[in-house]
Amino acid sequence: MNAKSLGIFGLLVMLFVFMVLMTSDPWTDIFSSTFLQANNLENLLRRVSMYGLLGIGVAFVIITGGIDLSVGSIVCLAGCLLGIFLQVDYQPASVFDVRSADQEKKSVVIYGNAEDKYEVGDKLRMYRGRQPAVLTVLGLEPVQLADSDNQPVGVGTILDVQGLSRDEDSGQVAKAFEVIDFGLAQTDQPAWVKLVDVPFELTPRDRVSFFHPTLGLKDLVVSSATQEGGISRIEFVQSLGERFSKEWMAMPTERKQRMAIPLAIMSVLGIAGFLGLLHGLLVTRVHLQPFVVTLCGLLIYRGISRWLVDDNPVGFGIEYKETLSPLGSGKMSLLEWGDGAQTFGIPYPLFVFLCAAIVAAIFLNLTIWGRYLMALGSNEEAARYSGIRTGRVTILAYVICTVSAATGGILFALDSGSISPSSFGNFYELYAIAAAVLGGCSLRGGEGSIFGVIAGTAVMMLLNNLILLLKIPDRLEFTIIGLVILIGVTLDETVRRIAARRRAMKSGQN
Repeated sequence: MNAKSLGIFGLLVMLFVFMVLMTSDPWTDIFSSTFLQANNLENLLRRVSMYGLLGIGVAFVIITGGIDLSVGSIVCLAGCLLGIFLQVDYQPASVFDVRSADQEKKSVVIYGNAEDKYEVGDKLRMYRGRQPAVLTVLGLEPVQLADSDNQPVGVGTILDVQGLSRDEDSGQVAKAFEVIDFGLAQTDQPAWVKLVDVPFELTPRDRVSFFHPTLGLKDLVVSSATQEGGISRIEFVQSLGERFSKEWMAMPTERKQRMAIPLAIMSVLGIAGFLGLLHGLLVTRVHLQPFVVTLCGLLIYRGISRWLVDDNPVGFGIEYKETLSPLGSGKMSLLEWGDGAQTFGIPYPLFVFLCAAIVAAIFLNLTIWGRYLMALGSNEEAARYSGIRTGRVTILAYVICTVSAATGGILFALDSGSISPSSFGNFYELYAIAAAVLGGCSLRGGEGSIFGVIAGTAVMMLLNNLILLLKIPDRLEFTIIGLVILIGVTLDETVRRIAARRRAMKSGQN
């Protein structure tokens, strides 16, 4: 541990004590400190973990003498991609897109051949148009559809229906099923319904949409289902409600997840690694300045994120509440008091962060590649003449940075549950760079430690917590961050000059 790391650790301890005393009432009663409340400490550990991942990644680039300004946009892109890859759709049975609906002719034109899906007498639910409706099929006729220039666009079906209340030019229709029997929730038995001829077997986490002519719509999550003799008995997580009756119609929907969770995470990290490779190639092969490359990345990735989701928020809802979401927002409970009303636990992101920090420390301090990184940052030309493939080392640093940023982005997304692409991850690169600089990474390259980055991140998060608890206007947040970076760089330059003078004096004496 070098002097810089020890210094930042000392600052961290003093800031911790200051926060405890300033938030105690009276200040001598530290157990009354709002800073030491379980939820505040848990939130602080969670934020240190997430921002620490960004700081570790940036530290590798700074050690080589480079910089990465695209970290915040990588965080945003990772969150958006994860939301897209893990998007869940609920597909009804026998669904078709509506081309047009004519109330006067009592007909609906749909895309596709529905002869083997629908038959006379079937009930259909028309939805996603301007007005939902329940239709009864009176007849079907396959047709060849054509566009406005009379060019064929495929096969369609004209449905003669009863129950159409207005003209439509969009929407979907799907088969609806009558409820033949049901049971309301009881103490020892969940709510259940029986439906006939459901074309697929429902499984837990599928859903059934129930709709009523006057009572509206309700979506229920399936807990279990059995099918025997064409009759499906479906049990639900929620209650049907006391007003439920056989007048309700059911539209079972099958859960379709775009990607498995491991594949989605690996895809996000793989894309991030490719972007880091691209950064490294532009710096080493095209000889562009790291500042320019990553500044352009900041703008490009933010724009791509907004385009991918049409500038709309993307999230996970309750789909992964019990599976993936706890990785970002959950904790391992350690202590309970007040009859279990209050608990303290270790946030799960801290485990991810500690694993990444241990691997990074081993890589940087105990492997030849770590020594190559230090040598490259100290003197790139000397490193090249000594046989180090400096281009590969630089590329590796940028890949590590983007993968770390994407890992942090995944955790941030799971913690928040919703990603707004216009603001998610904004200025996160400032926190990462500040943490690395405070932790002893010299912007000139060749210096840095993982322990220092951890301490620097903790200092940044404590300052952020100080602003919140002491009710300092949050408008000053970036002012404080800017001052911290300025002080860190100034101290780094001062220490460097003092060390250079001492070396010069020693060499003169010799």
